[in-house]
Amino acid sequence: MDLGRREIEEIDEELGRNDKAEEGQDEVGLSPGSLLFLEPGTNCCIIAVIGCKTNIDPGIVKEGLKQTLVHHPRFSSKLQVINGVKRKWIKTEVDLDNHVIVQQVDTQMESPSQFIEDYISNLTTIPVDSSKPLWELRILNLKTPEAEAVAILRIHHSIGDGMSLISSLFACCRKSSDPGALPTIPMQKQTDRPRNRRGVLWLLLSVWSVLRLILNTLVDILLFMATILFMKDTKTPLKGLSGVEHNPKRIVHQTVSLDDIKLVKNAMAVTVNDVILGVMQAGLSRYLNRKYGKVDKSKSNNLPGNFRLRATVLVNIRQAIGIQAIADMMKKKSKAKWGNKLGFICFPFTIALRLDPLDYIRQAKTIADRKKLSLLALCTYLINNCVVKLFGSKVSSCLAYRIFFNTTMSISNVVGPVEEISFFGHPIAFIAPTVYGHPQALTVHFQSYINKMSIVVTVDPNVIPDPHLLCDDFSESLKLFKDAIILNNSVIANSN
Repeated sequence: MDLGRREIEEIDEELGRNDKAEEGQDEVGLSPGSLLFLEPGTNCCIIAVIGCKTNIDPGIVKEGLKQTLVHHPRFSSKLQVINGVKRKWIKTEVDLDNHVIVQQVDTQMESPSQFIEDYISNLTTIPVDSSKPLWELRILNLKTPEAEAVAILRIHHSIGDGMSLISSLFACCRKSSDPGALPTIPMQKQTDRPRNRRGVLWLLLSVWSVLRLILNTLVDILLFMATILFMKDTKTPLKGLSGVEHNPKRIVHQTVSLDDIKLVKNAMAVTVNDVILGVMQAGLSRYLNRKYGKVDKSKSNNLPGNFRLRATVLVNIRQAIGIQAIADMMKKKSKAKWGNKLGFICFPFTIALRLDPLDYIRQAKTIADRKKLSLLALCTYLINNCVVKLFGSKVSSCLAYRIFFNTTMSISNVVGPVEEISFFGHPIAFIAPTVYGHPQALTVHFQSYINKMSIVVTVDPNVIPDPHLLCDDFSESLKLFKDAIILNNSVIANSN
């Protein structure tokens, strides 16, 4: 979700001017968002697992990073800490030998996929070294069923928002078919606005839309405040306990067909996001019904009533700067806005078993359309900035902690390249990004790449010991949607 309006950009410039990474500046202040992600309860890192089709040459990667990422102001600055207080980003020399780590592995091991899964899980327990710029790249030349080698890029969330950081990764890549060209990222289509803006009907519709916007925003703000104060999600097998943010995380992923998602999208006249939210609702319902069924196996529907399960969504409230702008920034040819400009929304999932699987998508679309007609994300962004300025980042972190902890999970979706790309000459087979460090036991991230969609599930294994099964439920839900569409089309064809 991206508001990206002119008014928001003006607010962004005013409130976020301390976080602009301008050429020639050796010291840059931290934005309220960056301060938030450095507090203990919300100390978050982003991990991107990159599967490559060939072994990765560390020398080539280091040379490529010298020409790209090292020139980025945030990736070449370290955090200045004075008397335990985080103050500024300080420009420093980057020693790539301290950032690019080649892990020696036994290439003949029996289960390389399990080794990598365990390796990443252990990595989530190791803090990022604050004596250098807050990022690292680990290389494992170990063949798995999906790739010949794996690179693990870990970046502290204080450096930037997820969209900007993933865009930085794409800006380091080039098309495999054209090594000089940046990847092609699909742009979100703008909704066509009616050209005829005259007449009583248009005026009435405009007034009604404004009233709905105001009402939805007020209701959402009240629910948001209630979540901070007292409103908690139902305790389920997915809900983390106090201290969950400190536990090791297990990160798994599964690849599904993006073409199947688009097939469902086109048939139902919805968006890809609507289909993804439907997959989430259906998959979570299947998983929880199985969990509750362990108590009473005689029933087909084991889900309790009066279920509250919500997902926290971090929304980028500004227009995406794009990989071209980031690539130019890394070449020191231009300046681009940077930092964490994020707002919160809470998305409610209805957990139930449906006779028609497509009802999951219909309901998700209804809720998503209503959330789009609300300014909650912008309001929470402004509130967070005011809280940091008036009371400090610790109070802001406390409020954010309660939002995360009182909801069940986090979700996100990032659009990726439409063609095969290479990471400094190494063709990429898959990309699986996620985040950890926030007080939730479950995070689900969707990442598209060419004609595939990676479903990345991050869990606290103490709460969710079977993340692969949850991935299977998401994949099976998409299959049920596709089968229902094909069946409906067949019925219509036969009736004609």
